[in-house]
Amino acid sequence: MPASLPPALVAALVLLAAYLLGSLSGSLLLGRLRGVDVRTQGSGNAGGTNAFRTQGARFALGVVAIDLGKGALAAWLALQLAPAWAWWSLLAVMAGHVWPVWHGFRGGKGAAAGVGALLVLWPLAVALLVGLWLLVLIASGYVGLATVLAAASLPLWAWLLDAGAPASGFAVAIALFIAFTHRENLRRLWRGNELRFERARLLHRWRGRA
Repeated sequence: MPASLPPALVAALVLLAAYLLGSLSGSLLLGRLRGVDVRTQGSGNAGGTNAFRTQGARFALGVVAIDLGKGALAAWLALQLAPAWAWWSLLAVMAGHVWPVWHGFRGGKGAAAGVGALLVLWPLAVALLVGLWLLVLIASGYVGLATVLAAASLPLWAWLLDAGAPASGFAVAIALFIAFTHRENLRRLWRGNELRFERARLLHRWRGRA
């Protein structure tokens, strides 16, 4: 990008690029190759969990790879071109994933894109998030609950690890964003009709064998 461009314009272009990258939904792009729209099946969400439930593991793996990759690319571009806005690019790519301009503003819930960006901006946090996510999933079988609690732990990790003001502030923003996009999951949990991923409830199965 030309050095003569004003910094504010560079930042705006970086954030726009992050949003447009986020709008490239893995499940919808791969779904077009298969002739399906996952938003018309299962929970109606364009995320990896619904892709797994409706299209199978291989399809879902491709979805997650695309969604992680676009988040990582958005954060990497921001670090190269407008480092001061790198954390904002994380929110922009998540927003693109949830409200994709290419797909009628009906996308997923932003978690995979956010994790992809964190792999570039704060990789240690990803290891902690994934560890907690797996523990909750194994114990409960609820993917949405595991995602919300993992995101909610980010501010705690930022404080314990003394991650600094930018990371701490955006940790809170990410946690709130994920809670918002998973609000229907939380409502269904409250009502007792949230879908449970039974095969992931390893703790329950181990107890049953004991």
